[in-house]
Order: sequence, then structure tokens, then C-alpha cells
Amino acid sequence: MISIASAMLTLLRDAISQAASPIDIGNRLELFVDDYLIDEMSGATQRLHQPQPQDVACVYDNPWEGSTCGYKTVFQDGDLYRMYYRGSHVIYTTEGFDNDHHPQVVCYAESHDGIHWTKPDLGLIAFDGGKQNNIIWEGIGSHNFAPFKDENPDCKPDERYKALGSAERTLYAFKSPDGIHWSLMSDEPVITKGAFDSQNLAFWDTVRGEYREYHRDFRDGRDIRTGTSKDFLNWSEPEWLDYSPSRVSELYTNQIIPYYRAPHIFLGFPTRYTDRGWTESTKALPELEYRRLRGYVSEREGTAVTDGMFMSSRDGEHFNVWPESFIRPGLRLRGNWFYGDNYQNWGLVETKSHIDGAPDEISVYASEDSHQGDDCRWRRYTIRIDGFVSMQGPLSGGEFVTKPLIFKGDQLVINFSTSGAGSIQVEIQDASGNAIPGFGLDDCPEVFGDDLERVVPWTDDAEVGRLSGQPVRLRFLLKDADLYSIRFS
Repeated sequence: MISIASAMLTLLRDAISQAASPIDIGNRLELFVDDYLIDEMSGATQRLHQPQPQDVACVYDNPWEGSTCGYKTVFQDGDLYRMYYRGSHVIYTTEGFDNDHHPQVVCYAESHDGIHWTKPDLGLIAFDGGKQNNIIWEGIGSHNFAPFKDENPDCKPDERYKALGSAERTLYAFKSPDGIHWSLMSDEPVITKGAFDSQNLAFWDTVRGEYREYHRDFRDGRDIRTGTSKDFLNWSEPEWLDYSPSRVSELYTNQIIPYYRAPHIFLGFPTRYTDRGWTESTKALPELEYRRLRGYVSEREGTAVTDGMFMSSRDGEHFNVWPESFIRPGLRLRGNWFYGDNYQNWGLVETKSHIDGAPDEISVYASEDSHQGDDCRWRRYTIRIDGFVSMQGPLSGGEFVTKPLIFKGDQLVINFSTSGAGSIQVEIQDASGNAIPGFGLDDCPEVFGDDLERVVPWTDDAEVGRLSGQPVRLRFLLKDADLYSIRFS
């Protein structure tokens, strides 16, 4: 017999289910980078994954480049991969540091696979008496020039590529017809409220039909503001980002971008800045002699460290921040534990896997050897497609249930990974949490393997399409398994 307490609990859950509006996900891809879809968890956890280091993508050793080449932007443009970065150099001595060894310039590189990069001889800007270089811009905005290809359907042909760059604590807007030849969109700055001493960026938000920008300012340390625009010239009053559970630390860059496979979700890859002080562990880090030299010039140059972070948002203003690092400095003997290392680029690109026969993966790029010697490097890192965060269960089993959803499609497709002994099973419930006949957990054969797109089966060929448009819940049972994303199709 059902107890009175149990019956009341069921009634309460039914009331809550009916009061809550179902989330209409249609047939869009959904990632588990936050708890937006999750109602209950038992034994399952959310896990942040880290990209794996691969080859060195570029070494910046030309005379117009140097040890502080940074604020990199990478994106795919048709069959071409484009890379933009600052050419700059710093020299440290016991008397101080030369931050103006040569004028800061904007440089360009390109690739046909995102792995092997070339620096074309463009012949546009003179440096040291010659134009045999890959410089595309100098002067105003060169410190942190951040370009993008404008997806606005009403974009003018000569403004197909746009950028923001700072000068004198203001932001200027730039335009280009081809991504190589640039000019100012206005002689006046377009954004003036902020600090801007970082990589400030903007893009066309295809979901909301507006331009969105993110820039550096200071609020209890280094923080981020955002604004919107319809024409890229007139911007709204910038607002501070809101963080959950908190900002975690000072954030140097933001690297926010709509995820190209699910543009309703914004992903951010900020740089965390932490000053650890002169502790015994600080002194045990690599290259102590050079660390002391940098610390002599400025104490934080010797004691601060930077690493890569991850965050996400559904509206562009409220961000879920993971407190753990996305890219750690790592087990290397040089160029990894200094302030200026592990800065992530802005942009995500798909590249071929380094494993024969494996599907494409996502590449990101991060700085190393920053502020050291005569040059610096950026290393490529890879992560599986959609593989930023997963719902994970141990071999003994863990499960979670979604909030009420409305979908469109005839099948459920999952991006997942299990061990040889692991599995995933899915139950489709009504909005009140009752298994729908034919779609119970026992009706779903164990799904195991490792796949970016696997259709979930149910016995007797139960027709998922007949539930399309109705409020349902999804219950996932995970055994030594990771679930990265779901989609109905």
C-alpha cells in the first residue's frame, strides 16, 4: 500500500511539473555545460574535461613578432583557417623591461587544416625598411585587434569582416572586405566605458539578431562587461556579467563565442590570473632564476600564474563558471608556469584527429614561453566535439532526470563514451515522471561504445516521433559512461 507521505510527495511533484513550463528544445543540439536541463541527479555528476596538448602550432620569431605575441583569434572561413595576433616583444633586464622594443603590429597567418600554419608575405606594411612580412595593420588598435567574419545577412560587402581594437582606454571599430585590408569604420571610438587592456571582442549573434561585445573593466579586480548593437557603431550601456556560483577569480580575457554547433549557447574561455606570492612552491616552479629576474622588475611578474578557464551562458549575460582549470600549466620544464602563459585563443575550429580513423575534433590554441627569450610559441590543444562537460556515472550506476521538455523529431541521438563494461540506458517519462509504455528503462537495450552520434534504441521499435510536441522527461542511467550532448532529429 502506498503511504500517505509517498502519495503526497507524488501529488506535490505532479503539481510542480504542471506549474513549470516545459523547455522547448525542438531539434537543436543541447550540451550539459550547465544544469539548465537537469532536474534531479542520483549518483551522477557533471565533469569538466580538459583538452589534450598536441603539436606547437606556431613559433613567433620574426623581427616584427617576439616574446609577447598574443591576443590570438582563430576561425575557419570556408576552406581557409585564419589566425590574427599581435606582434610585440619585451626584454627584461635587472634595470627594468623594454616594452616598446618595436611598435606593436597586427599579424596574420593562415592554414588549410588548422594544424600547419604559414605566414604569407603580404607586402602591406613597412617594417624596418621593407614590406616582406605578414603585418596587416599598425597603429591604433594594434595592441588587441580582434577580428571576426560578420554573419549578419544585411552586412555590407566592404564590412564582411569586422574587428574591435583599443586605444587610449576606448574601443574603435574596424572593417575589411577580405580579412586582410583594414580601415576604421569611424574616426571616433564606439565604446568608451571600460579599461580595455585585454582582448576585447564582438560578434554577430545569429539567434538574437544583434551584435554582442565583451570587454575588460575592473570590479574588485579584473572583470568583464558586455553590450549590444544593431549597427556595430552605436552600443548599449555596458553591463557587468553575472556569475554562478561566482567569478572564481580575476579574469584577464573572456574569449566568449556562440558555440558553432549550438549558437543559442555561449561558451567562454577566460584566462584566470592568480598571484601566489613568493612561497616555497613558487620557488620550486621551473626557471627560478628567470622568475626572480621578472619579479625584480615587477613582483607579480615573478609570482603570478595564469591558466585557462571555461564558462557558459544561455543569454550572454549570466555565466556558469567552472572553478577548476580547463587548461592547466602542465608538466613541462619551461614556458608554462609564468604570468602570460596558457592564454587561450578566441575561436573554436574543427581539425582532423591525430588518430587515424578517428572523427574530427575541436582545436584550441594556448600561449607558452610568453615574455621569455626572443620569441614565444602557441600550442594546439584538442578536445572531442561537444566534449567540454559531460554527465558521468560510475560503473555501479548513476542517473539523472531532465526537466519537462518538448522536442521535435523521430529519434534521440547522443554523443557519449563508455568503457568496455559501461553502458547508457534512456527512459522517456511523461511530465509527471511516469515511464511511458514502450519507453521504460527495461525497454532500452544497453548502449555502449564511443560515438559522436548514436541513435538510442527501444525494443519493439517504439516510435519516438509519436511523442514529438508533448511534454516529456528523459531519465538517463549511466554506468562508467560520459554523456556530452543530446539531440532529437
